[in-house]
Parts: sequence; C-alpha cells; structure tokens
Amino acid sequence: MLLKFALLLSLLSHVLFADEIRPAYLEITETSDYSYSILLKVPAKGDNKLSMSVKEITNCIEIGSHITAFVNASYIDRYKIKCTESIKGKVIDIEGLEHTKIDLLLRLEFLDKTSHSVLLNPLNPSYLIQKEASSFQIVQTYTWLGITHILLGFDHLLFVFALLLIVKSMRRLLWTITAFTLAHSITMAGATLGFVHIPQAPVEAMIALSILFLAMEIVHEKQGKIGLTSRYPWLIAFIFGLLHGFGFAGALAEIGLPQQAISLALICFNIGVELGQLMFVATVVLLGLGIQRFGNILIMQKAEILMVYAIGTLSAFWVFERLSGF
Repeated sequence: MLLKFALLLSLLSHVLFADEIRPAYLEITETSDYSYSILLKVPAKGDNKLSMSVKEITNCIEIGSHITAFVNASYIDRYKIKCTESIKGKVIDIEGLEHTKIDLLLRLEFLDKTSHSVLLNPLNPSYLIQKEASSFQIVQTYTWLGITHILLGFDHLLFVFALLLIVKSMRRLLWTITAFTLAHSITMAGATLGFVHIPQAPVEAMIALSILFLAMEIVHEKQGKIGLTSRYPWLIAFIFGLLHGFGFAGALAEIGLPQQAISLALICFNIGVELGQLMFVATVVLLGLGIQRFGNILIMQKAEILMVYAIGTLSAFWVFERLSGF
C-alpha cells in the first residue's frame, strides 16, 4: 500500500509538470498545387515556450507573415509556404527538437487525400516524406499515440486507480477492467467516426466527477456503508467508461486520422490505449501483491485513507476548474 501511495504521488507530480511532457504538434496541409499551410504547436508555460521551428524546406519560400499566439498552455505559429514542386520526397527537419525531452507529432495532408502521421523525437527530429504512408507507419504511430495518451491521461489513470482500491478480487477486477475497456471503446469509435457528438468541456467535467464519485464511494465503504460500486463495480466502470471514451475521442480528434486508413488508425489507437491501461494496472497490482508480505497493517490503512482524500481533493479541483471553463 505504501508503494501505491508513492505511485499516486508520482502521478500527482506528473500532473503538476504536465507541460514539460506534452508532445508538440506540426501540421502541414496542401491548400493548392505546391502551396502549404503550416501549423506548429509547442508546449508553453506563460510566455515561455520551447525553442522549436521548422527548417526551411528545399525549393520552398515563406509567403505572408507568421500569425502567433499563446493558447491553452501552447505556443501557436501559423504561416504559409510556396514551393516549386511537391514536398513529397523532401525532408522535414525540426530545429530545436533535439534539445528537448518531448515528442512531436507530424501530420501531413495532401490534395490527393493521402496523409502521413509520424512521431518525431529528440533522437530522430527529421522525416523523409514518402509518396504514400505505409500501413506499418500508421500501426506504429497510432499504437504509440494510444499508449502515451493513456499514460499521460492522469484523470483516466486516477479513475482506474480508484477502481483498484475498491475491487479486491482479481476475478471481479478482470470483469471491471473489461467493462471499462468495452465502454470507452464503443464511445471512442462512435464519436471519432461522427455517429455521436458531445461537447468536450462537459465531458471533461464529468470525467473529473466520476473520479470524485469513486473517492466518495471508498470513504463511505470505510464508514461501513457499502455503495453501488462495491456491489456492482463492472456496472459503474461501464457507465463511466462511456464518458471516458468521449474523452479519448476528443484527444484523437486533435490528432486526426489518415483518410486512407481511418479504421486501421482507430483500431491501433484503441489497442495502444488498452496496452497502456494494462501496463498501469499490472504495475499497481504487482506492487500491491509484493508488499502484502511486508508493511504494517495500520500504516497501510492510513496510507490508503490519505490516497483516497488526495484523489478526492484533486478530482474536486478538476470539477470546478473544468466547469469554470464552460
């Protein structure tokens, strides 16, 4: 239990320093023959941003001026370039990425309806644009995006963590996680493919409320009041999993899907989310089993109470913060 508490503290510290690990984003869209609009989004704190820019592309010149702004803890830079030929076959090089500790998602859209999505990193800050994106590139990119999204999705992880504190049986835990997975897979696919739409701001507030609900359920259980979650954890996981799926869909909407392989990218992103979730669950469960042989029972009980109140406090803060953003 003490290691669980340490894990929770680690999660909270990541929340506080989330701006340091958010990926950058570069979108290059062909607007007419050999003309392209460029959008670069770089993590920022206040007026300070990571030093990052797109190196000049061969046989291309900038036209017009740069439009810049700080929006939602990100520095946005928009401008246009005109080239004498297609940028396919040319190298996109991100200057400054090698001096950071973050990834950059590069997305290219062409008039012929083809698109590329690839993750660049400090060790590999450039990309040679192929004539067509390979299926392997899509599988690799979107699976990794799914993994990183869930592992950086602290509200989703806190919800799962709270479920782990409630569900004691491994068999019930298996059914609970399966229900959560099934639910968010349904709504993520439905929202991403345009079958259903819910504004993102209310969804994010409800996700925070779902974590607060679980924290209150744990407190009530310790007071001898067995709640609905303890009796039917799979049902609560499924209901709130539907909400979390809309949250995943919102993140995927910002990334975008390659038009020539929408289904493949969506499936791979979902697989990545599940892999990341299983990694987190396995880590917590193994840590919990590992310390059962050691540790003082009284200390562990107090540590668990501290964890629950920490989760409840943070989720309550998120609820009010997200409601104020409506």
